[in-house]
Amino acid sequence: MAQATHISERRTSVDDIFDYLHDEILSLRLRPGDKISEAEIAAQFGVSRQPVRDAFSRLATRDLLLIRPQRATEVKRFSTREIAKSRFVRAAIEQDVLRRAAQHCDADGAAELDAAIAAQEQTIHNDDVEAFTKLDYEFHKSLCRIALVDFAFDVIMAEKSKVDRLCTLSLSKVDRVPELIDDHRAIAEAVRAHDGEQAVVCGMRHLSRLDRTIEQISVTNANYFEPE
Repeated sequence: MAQATHISERRTSVDDIFDYLHDEILSLRLRPGDKISEAEIAAQFGVSRQPVRDAFSRLATRDLLLIRPQRATEVKRFSTREIAKSRFVRAAIEQDVLRRAAQHCDADGAAELDAAIAAQEQTIHNDDVEAFTKLDYEFHKSLCRIALVDFAFDVIMAEKSKVDRLCTLSLSKVDRVPELIDDHRAIAEAVRAHDGEQAVVCGMRHLSRLDRTIEQISVTNANYFEPE
């Protein structure tokens, strides 16, 4: 496993360890099936094992780690059933968010969406997939804020984190990013036009992009998936 970057004295909390490992897993620097050591992480952060254990527990709750008594902890493999469950939950929530966003979008909301799309387009010029991934989160967070249900983003983020490693594998090819930005642009246009149903159509099309990714990766990286 890659060595942790320099950790300042204040980065010794459970949150710091969780954030570090969460990023390692979602970026696929830690891949499905990789084993990680509680003692090794504790040594890297210069802390006791307890905060590491707590961070591991939080990651397990997010379905990102598999913790087994008397056996090595490992990065959890993908489960097609859990992916389907996550997609179902996220689709139900996002449909309502999009309808509400279209209803409540004002001039400030429209400007926020325009700025979000412009920032995403800049990542194409810079060939910066990692920056796009972060802006993707911000775009969905903006939609929740415009919809006046900012708390919905907490649920969306929890569900997204379960499958974002698949997105990372897909986004390793920069040519996928323009397609996703086009989806975001279509969603933004429908929300600005107060057309909730069209926003939902565009949002569900955007979410369905993952179907092709799952199918491809289940063939090319079958070892990343749990046996069915």
